[in-house]
Amino acid sequence: MTESPPRRAPAPSWLVTLVLAGLSMIGPFTIDTIFPGFASMGVQFGVDSTAMQQVTTAYLIPFAVMSIFHGPISDAVGRRPVLLVGLGGFVLASIACALAPSLGWLLAARAGQGFFAGAATIVSRAIVRDLYSGAEAQRMMSQIMVIFSIAPAIAPVVGGWLLALGPWPLIFWFIAGYGVVVAAATLMALPETLPAEDRHPLRVGSVLAGLWQVARSWRFQRLSLAMGLSFASYMFYVMSAPIVVVDLLHLGEQDFWILFVPLIGGMATGSFLSGRLAGKVDTTWLVDRAMAFLLLAAAVNVTLTAAVTLWGALPLLPWSVVGPTLLGLALGVFFPVLQLALLDQFPHHRGAAASMSAFIVLMFNVLLAGVVAPLVTASLLTAALASAILSVLGVLFWVWHRRATRPAV
Repeated sequence: MTESPPRRAPAPSWLVTLVLAGLSMIGPFTIDTIFPGFASMGVQFGVDSTAMQQVTTAYLIPFAVMSIFHGPISDAVGRRPVLLVGLGGFVLASIACALAPSLGWLLAARAGQGFFAGAATIVSRAIVRDLYSGAEAQRMMSQIMVIFSIAPAIAPVVGGWLLALGPWPLIFWFIAGYGVVVAAATLMALPETLPAEDRHPLRVGSVLAGLWQVARSWRFQRLSLAMGLSFASYMFYVMSAPIVVVDLLHLGEQDFWILFVPLIGGMATGSFLSGRLAGKVDTTWLVDRAMAFLLLAAAVNVTLTAAVTLWGALPLLPWSVVGPTLLGLALGVFFPVLQLALLDQFPHHRGAAASMSAFIVLMFNVLLAGVVAPLVTASLLTAALASAILSVLGVLFWVWHRRATRPAV
């Protein structure tokens, strides 16, 4: 069976970009917008901050589990049905959160949000490759990342604004409204991008077979680990933000922007550069240089934090955030390219490929937040060293992939 050519969307490309970016932003908005409301939720439900952490965990676990299945199901029934059912379930779960009379109710509703939210994030990636190819796909993915990278920075700010207008349920009503807007935009701007002849039977065996075909590919796993570990060197600072900002930088709870604005600015700049270079330079050459820059950024990060913490040669700020910003710059350049490369490994199972790559990255994030960060954040220097190790591992997997796929002479 030959691969069907990319299908054009009837809407202008800028509108398609906004809709796909809006779909990908559901995850960050669902997690980060509610952070400012944790204190008032805890007071209403009579629980401490430790118990309130379950509100995030209850969302992440079903999100991780379902991330494996959204893509393969979309390979069977089409992209739009999975997107629209997922968005509908997400909106209903968000309303249930807003109406929660107890912590138990809220946790159950948050699990519902996680169950459905991944459909938007994962299927939207497959749609990019359904609609575009080559340099055009790289430009589209880069543009989406530029917009997406803004979400973690503005989400807590939006949550704070909403709390100034009313009680914490208003945040969940806003999230539900956002889901409705994105669903309406999806209906208007996105066609069904997977032709019927390219779909697979919706049977458990067929879905699992598609996942197994992707999972057993060493080529796919090498690329996934190269992307996941490299991404983890940057996400380490995002997942460790409460420790880094409050304990290591000695800042207040309202000062997270001091870390997040440079981090996100670096990633957005790198994504913009990746889009500008699409079609002008070879993608493998681009990833090679970006990976080399990642190692340089890791070395700069370790050197600057040593200068700050050991030698006292530099002030704590801004030098402590220069290295992580450079990591984000490198990541923004190669991440869109590697995402597309993973999808291109399985042109007839793009949904399964999107699911598996998302699951791997998500598992790294869970490990970073729950295991790695508490162990290696005794100081800014140990944090920088941990991030550097992740960078080196990611680059090693990329080098392995390059050598394994090099044509025989």
